[in-house]
Amino acid sequence: MAEILVLYYSRGGSVARLARQIARGIGEVEGMAARLRTVPPVAPVTQQAAPPVPEDGAPYVEARDLAECAGLILGSPTRFGNMAAPLKHFIDGLGAEWASGTLVDKPAAVFTSTATQHGGQESTLLSMQLPLLHHGCLLVGIPFTETLLSTTRTGGSPYGASHVAGGSDDPTLSDDESALARALGRRVADVARRLGERR
Repeated sequence: MAEILVLYYSRGGSVARLARQIARGIGEVEGMAARLRTVPPVAPVTQQAAPPVPEDGAPYVEARDLAECAGLILGSPTRFGNMAAPLKHFIDGLGAEWASGTLVDKPAAVFTSTATQHGGQESTLLSMQLPLLHHGCLLVGIPFTETLLSTTRTGGSPYGASHVAGGSDDPTLSDDESALARALGRRVADVARRLGERR
């Protein structure tokens, strides 16, 4: 069974919830499964490093996860219109994978969560897409054939799945956000499956 790597950083739980919905969508495609992974937090040198295994949730990503995946979906909360430092730190360390073409021709997508409707969702999604292009990934978004894109009053974008937590940082996803996240997972898995059949 081919696997799509769903790799994310989550602080308040919203991005992790989106990741699980994306994983559900991946599992709806025959012959495809999700591999959920996270990245450790980045701390100043005066603080203790993260433990080698997270206390709960997805395990930390390893280089082999990138090599073994049939596709990649990255997720991060927004930090001033950009991806969070832990995910950026991980991506910045992928020089060997870039040089060897580990991710070339693999479908890839992105997802995010913000506290406010205008908190920089689309710029964050775009910021995560840029390194994927450098790695030779085939970017996959959510097309407007997903009619919820035209009617949602919460998260969701053609650039990727998203969630609006609101002022209370509520990690609960709306029905539209959940459906669009599953649609993104299905689409990446379907593209990966069809690419695999041609190889």
